[in-house]
Amino acid sequence: MTTSVALYKQDGSQNGTVDLNADVFGIEPNQNAIYDAVLRQRASLRQGTHAVKNRSAVSGGGKKPWRQKGTGRARQGSIRSPQWRGGGIVFGPTPRSYSFKLPRKVRQLAIKSALSEKVADDKLVVVDSISFDKPKTKEFTAVLANLKVAEKTLLVLDKDNENVALSARNIANVTVTNAANVNILDVVNNDKLVITQSALSQVEEVLA
Repeated sequence: MTTSVALYKQDGSQNGTVDLNADVFGIEPNQNAIYDAVLRQRASLRQGTHAVKNRSAVSGGGKKPWRQKGTGRARQGSIRSPQWRGGGIVFGPTPRSYSFKLPRKVRQLAIKSALSEKVADDKLVVVDSISFDKPKTKEFTAVLANLKVAEKTLLVLDKDNENVALSARNIANVTVTNAANVNILDVVNNDKLVITQSALSQVEEVLA
């Protein structure tokens, strides 16, 4: 089963249509899968380097501050106990990894759901190819204008295209990636998805 969308040239003119695989771009979006996949990717980006010193890590406190009995004060074993100023921290954050696993089928369902939402919302633009002789931000801005793309945009290429990537680097709200690195967070975080025809075929080949 397929669905068709317009195919554009980088000058904005239409160059026929292209068929999308409905198993990738035409499924009923699963919001739970999208949420779990985004949560997983964002969690894996956390450094988890937070730390505090417990009573064994703070300096000092080797000597008992006063004798056990007879002073009229509460018994104390160290001035670095948690209740003392400058003492150790109880149950504070320690270095840890926030990443967690998600079944491969759920991850695939999530990315297909996000891509299907883009098609349903008319937020997918397919271009036959994008290429420049040399990096030129002005030329890339013109391409976006030709395609009538003004929102936050994710551009997906079939391979690393240095001229295009460098041309888009200084443009706000534009993210450039290749078909092998398409991920749920980039798709969800961008309003518009611009993809070349060859990159589209690669994505369908992996997810179909």
